[in-house]
Amino acid sequence: MQTINPSATGPRVGSFNLLRWFSLASLLIIGAVALGLGYVSTRFVVDQSVERDALLTAQFIQSIGEAELRHAHIPVSLTIGDVLDAQDHPNLPGFSADAQNAARAEFLDHLSQLPDLLLASVYGLNRQVIWSTNPQLMGAHIEDDDELDEAFEMKVPVAASYHRIAEERPEQKLLREPEYLFIENYIPLFNADRSKVVAMVEIYKEPADLVARIRLGYLMIWLATLFGGALIYGGLYWIVRRAAILLRTQERQLVANETFVALGEMSSAVAHSLRNPLATIRSSAELAQEVASEDSQKNIADIIGQVDRMSRWVRELLVSLKPMSTDKEAVDLTEAIELACKQHESMIRRFGVQLNWSPRGYPKVVSHPVQLMQILNSLFTNALEAMPNGGILTIEVQELPAGRLTMTVADTGKGMTRQQERMVFKPFFTTKQGGLGVGLSLVKRIMERFEGSVDLTSQEQEGTRVSLNFRVAAGGEYGAQHTAGRG
Repeated sequence: MQTINPSATGPRVGSFNLLRWFSLASLLIIGAVALGLGYVSTRFVVDQSVERDALLTAQFIQSIGEAELRHAHIPVSLTIGDVLDAQDHPNLPGFSADAQNAARAEFLDHLSQLPDLLLASVYGLNRQVIWSTNPQLMGAHIEDDDELDEAFEMKVPVAASYHRIAEERPEQKLLREPEYLFIENYIPLFNADRSKVVAMVEIYKEPADLVARIRLGYLMIWLATLFGGALIYGGLYWIVRRAAILLRTQERQLVANETFVALGEMSSAVAHSLRNPLATIRSSAELAQEVASEDSQKNIADIIGQVDRMSRWVRELLVSLKPMSTDKEAVDLTEAIELACKQHESMIRRFGVQLNWSPRGYPKVVSHPVQLMQILNSLFTNALEAMPNGGILTIEVQELPAGRLTMTVADTGKGMTRQQERMVFKPFFTTKQGGLGVGLSLVKRIMERFEGSVDLTSQEQEGTRVSLNFRVAAGGEYGAQHTAGRG
């Protein structure tokens, strides 16, 4: 007869899945933050690079202008801006037309020879192009150019970057098509006391080295953003996954504890109610057996046997459901196994079972002596009852790394089906005729209580193998050490 009690610890339909929702929400949030940071970082790199390039270009061009004025012996009261827009200064004293033309020609020649140049133009105060490397722009008036107006009004270099030529801007008539990124610089040229902008130099260029560094910066920023986002997501996912597993484990333990508490209360009431009637029935049957006829003896013996079986059920039920001690001790596993073998010696002989066990010294394990004996008695009894016609009972102990020790109890009995193997640790599930089904569930509870675990594998008609995984007790960790069965 099999008694199966479905577990209530599985996932409930419609329950909140912390890991799934966190995975989706965190992926969206971290992805959005990473994209935002990547975009801001790349824009910052481009803007800073362009502004730095504009400053250096402005300083370079202004230095060329000052050098050409000195070379042409033009008075310091004039600037290169005055020279470029010569139509405003035709008859200044000490300012010869030859010197003006020489300085102007030299300066413009330097502009046309700037490295990485796409286009160079010079504007007068009236926004007219007074010189350009593109002859089509000579004499053109440029209107509604915000960067040009800003440079004239703010008296500072203005720079902007572009990836393609804007058809609506007539001043962007470049000499060649840029490959990736080009920069527009407006460089103001002042009068002598720097109170007024008298001319404006516009430079379009595609600095190959700067573009290569910007593209490398793009790559490094996005790789770092991707790696950082993945690292944060992976770390948070691992933490939440561990938390979700812990929550599920605690939920299962809570449900199991509540179940055992309820069953304990019910079982205690039932057991106390049954004990006296069972004792009375047994006493009456024993008295009747003394005076009964020979034909009635068998029936009375059956009554006594059934009463004993029910009494044993009651005892097992009370033992399995009562609160367990959580006091951890260092227990000698070898002595515990020896004691269990001795207690089952008569059963081993009666069933004709061969015992394979070679005792030797092993490290003490974290457990409780009384509860360890409960585990061993349950495993030995199950193994022997699975071999009523003889077989081999093998006990093996193996030390593992990381302070663990495994004890294995293997029999050559009838074994279990796959479904029975999956259900074997459920409370009140049994494959034995007349069994209660609390032995292995109690073994699992005790092992987990002392930071251990239990595994079971079985094959029909080949036998069952149960492995107990203990934590090895560190020297002096639990003070006085105990021998199983005492204390």
